Amino acid sequence: MLKLSVLAIGLALLFTRDIHAGEKSLYDFLWLDPDKKVYVLQNKLYKKEHTFYADVGYLTNFTSKFQDTSGFQLKSGYYIHEEWAVEIFYNNYWNSNNDEYQNVRSVNSTEPFVRKIKSNAGALAIWSPFYGKINTFNQIFYFDWSFGGGFSQVQTSSNLKSVRVTNAPNNFTNKNYTGAVAKTNVKLHLTERVHVGLEYMNTYYRAPGPRNPKSDKFRTNTDVIMSVGFSF
Repeated sequence: MLKLSVLAIGLALLFTRDIHAGEKSLYDFLWLDPDKKVYVLQNKLYKKEHTFYADVGYLTNFTSKFQDTSGFQLKSGYYIHEEWAVEIFYNNYWNSNNDEYQNVRSVNSTEPFVRKIKSNAGALAIWSPFYGKINTFNQIFYFDWSFGGGFSQVQTSSNLKSVRVTNAPNNFTNKNYTGAVAKTNVKLHLTERVHVGLEYMNTYYRAPGPRNPKSDKFRTNTDVIMSVGFSF
């Protein structure tokens, strides 16, 4: 009798078209047969909707040929939806002359053109379409992968005026520019409240150069940022 019951249940499952999983989430994949469906069996562990976050990070800048530039980032945001957030950030930079700068001065006995990035602050819209988990050393870690876009105010300092004058003392002047920001970020959740992140950020703005100081060209400021943050 028991064997007949098991066989009956097995046949029922085999010929049942829709087998409902324990969760409500359902995904249709176009590359599968039209009648094939994939059910999500596990809920997303760390929800983001209606949560705040605040991060602090160390950044490395890859923009200037003649400067070693690093700094820190402060950012905070709010998820208005599970996939969408608004964010504000502030990047502060430290600049120092590198070996290439010293080589140009020594070989050519002249000052190279240098534009130092002093700060970058702005606001972004954040889209987080991807999330998942990885198993490392028998420990499961959850992560989010997001993209952002927005605008910022870039504060710079350059020797554009003095570098074009022969034998003139090297003099730096400040100049601010409005930039467009695009970035991508991977956030790894250590706990429900604590996360670490790796971010790649580009800021695009128009500024003149020494060849034609009256004509603006697109410039790119590139940062890689490692951060730690809290959600609440």
